Amino acid sequence: MYTGIVLGTEKIHRIEKHQGYTTIFVENHQKFLDDVFIGASVAIDGTCLTVTGMNEEKTLVSFDISDLTLSLTTLGHLKENSLVNVERSFKVGMENGGHNIYGHIEGMAQIKNIVENGKTLHLDIEIPNEKIKYFFLKGFIGLHGCSLTVNNVNKTQNQISVDLIPETIRLTNFSDLKVGDLLNFEIDQTTRTLVDTLESIHARN
Repeated sequence: MYTGIVLGTEKIHRIEKHQGYTTIFVENHQKFLDDVFIGASVAIDGTCLTVTGMNEEKTLVSFDISDLTLSLTTLGHLKENSLVNVERSFKVGMENGGHNIYGHIEGMAQIKNIVENGKTLHLDIEIPNEKIKYFFLKGFIGLHGCSLTVNNVNKTQNQISVDLIPETIRLTNFSDLKVGDLLNFEIDQTTRTLVDTLESIHARN
């Protein structure tokens, strides 16, 4: 489990293609991954991945990504030197300053509009049609691993809006966002359960 509080960014050092999966090698300049071990879970751009290897100095940590995950997420678009958001998995006793998220990416959402307001950014984001029902005003969404509050919902246009404060922009790869970019998104699982349960009850009546 994760909190959606991204530690910072690291670069993709190398990408290796294999049959059925791809291995990415993530740099460790900021020392977020100093104590990882093979089998540990790390969120890369919000996607829960398993550590599969590291060099002796732990300057590079590798993750294997299945072809299915590549097709569902922006990880399939990564290139060498791409910046990715990094979060370690939640440990018992840690403060949770965000929301409970799991790194189980629902798909990709597209940025339709960006408005700069001083040092903040307002994003209008298009959600796939079949998923917009899970979003509500003041609910939350996981975007590239960041836990963000939903500040507007337009179900007619399948869009939600979020606002990024300067600290979020500084710590993440959101500083390079452009209209048309895709972001990994995760739905609040509690909201999903409630919506699906109510739909099921309504369908039976």
